[in-house]
Amino acid sequence: MVTEQSSSTAARWLAFLDLRGLTAADLRHDLLSSLTVTVLGIPQGVAYAMIAGLPPAMGLYASCVPTIIGSLFRSSRHVVSGPTNALSLLVGTAGAAAAGLDPIPTALLIAFLVGVVQTAAGVLRLGVLVDFVSIPVVVGYITGAGVLIGIGQLHHLTETPSGSGNLFMKVLGWAEHLHGVNGWALLVGLCTAAAIVALRKIDKRIPGAIVVLSLATLLSWLLDFHALGLSRVAEIAPIPVGLPPLTLPGRDWSFDAWATVMPVAIAATVLSLVESSAVARAIATRTGQRLELSTEFLGMGLSNLTAAFFGGYTGSGSLSRSALAHISGGRTRLGPALSGVFTLCALLFLGPAINFTPLAALAGLLLVVAVDLVDVGRIRRILKARPSDAAAFVITVAGTWLLRLDYAVYLGVLTSLVLYLRRARLLSVHEIVFSGDGHVVELRFEDPTARARACSAVRLINVEGQLFFAAAGELMSVLDEVVADESARVVILRIRRARGLDITAVDALEAAADRLEASGRELFIVGVRPDALSLLERSGARARVGSDHVIATNLTFFEAAETAMRAALESVGEHPCGDDCPLQRRLDRRASLAHDEGAQADPAGA
Repeated sequence: MVTEQSSSTAARWLAFLDLRGLTAADLRHDLLSSLTVTVLGIPQGVAYAMIAGLPPAMGLYASCVPTIIGSLFRSSRHVVSGPTNALSLLVGTAGAAAAGLDPIPTALLIAFLVGVVQTAAGVLRLGVLVDFVSIPVVVGYITGAGVLIGIGQLHHLTETPSGSGNLFMKVLGWAEHLHGVNGWALLVGLCTAAAIVALRKIDKRIPGAIVVLSLATLLSWLLDFHALGLSRVAEIAPIPVGLPPLTLPGRDWSFDAWATVMPVAIAATVLSLVESSAVARAIATRTGQRLELSTEFLGMGLSNLTAAFFGGYTGSGSLSRSALAHISGGRTRLGPALSGVFTLCALLFLGPAINFTPLAALAGLLLVVAVDLVDVGRIRRILKARPSDAAAFVITVAGTWLLRLDYAVYLGVLTSLVLYLRRARLLSVHEIVFSGDGHVVELRFEDPTARARACSAVRLINVEGQLFFAAAGELMSVLDEVVADESARVVILRIRRARGLDITAVDALEAAADRLEASGRELFIVGVRPDALSLLERSGARARVGSDHVIATNLTFFEAAETAMRAALESVGEHPCGDDCPLQRRLDRRASLAHDEGAQADPAGA
């Protein structure tokens, strides 16, 4: 018998079990959807491999078996795993060129390392980590990468030498050789880009990339474009006929080589997870599917591990192919998996034809891709939002243009964390005061009106949020300010809505109690939940503060605080508030209400 818990666990690790309910109608829709995705995926695989500086065949290898595995094990039913533009740029520029290593084994090793880290993140259920990378940082990286992709194709567009270095050095290096522009190559590239855009405007359902590239390949064969000085795919690395080869990443690598590639692999891991999760979430908002991000991590990790052993390179969730899988009617994860199967068939039969594809035509396709990546509307929204969002976007874009791309990813993640830490308030601290009729009013601790309406001798402070080590500094700052108020003879700290009390926060409470005691004053800790009470007892803090000064939370609202208020007023005795003490008014009102309720319950007064 399978329990509900074991069933949910199986669904988490074996997502493909949902195919058990597959119907004939589902199969028909998935089959048509997968054919459509394959038509888009073949030219993208070749083009993205060019961005990565890898043989075109590796782009197709990354789009077959890894796509099948990723589709079967990830949470989303529509996300298509495989090479993407921004990630390909990272693998190419940071992995091979910057490290100075052979591009092919470098790409295989990066895929292996990325797969290991992503799989481990999935097993350890660390899906929440992607939430710490902000949207402005992701958009900034993709925008910067889009410009770099466009600049990186200029030499293929003109059949001239390319520049090297950062964005500006590449442009200058390319411009120095403009006197040798091949007009035929420029014409083919620009016509390819224009035709793809035109077909898109006519009907977005037309697979413009495959239609235009197929025509360019046919003309290249019939008219011998090579004789006109146009380079072809075959001149980079011919696509062999056959299934993907079995590869063993990192077999002959030294420790130094592994250490060189590791920073790039970590950056690729972060980018792959953020990109893939964003795609999955975007489609889930339309389909209503409930995602499990840790399962997404697992599926993406297994996909990249498969790529490392089947001749591919690091992939992610493709936005264009995934959206197409959904729009074209795909219903289950079988659709993306079948697209991988059809790509395998293309490797068996279409390799010789793809070899005739002009690089200038692929450059035209990538120019369209580059323009698509620069989402002007989204950029305007970010720049008009908070200054911190605009700063994160600008910093990340500048990083992609001036730094190695793996460093740019780290810069973006660091920017996200810094902005998070600046804005995140682990604790919410309020001064509790009472209105004229005794109702609770919480004012910001920094609000000067709080002090004007509070008891001058008894400070009542409410703390909410996470009371663990990261918040200890903030807690100590609050307590220091309260203790520094010498007119406050008793401090009541209400922690009923605080969570996660640990020994670091306990030390802060003890230090405040000691300082108050040293000057003849008192600290009450009230609203203490059972887990926090247990920690205070085990650590000895309750005895140090005073057992009668640590009051557990009660079912009745504010009861623990009122108990401390009575004890505090008795301890203080006469104080500057006199008979008009707001705490006493509150207690009197509560007593009056309790008396009235009792009288209603027993009208005879028995």
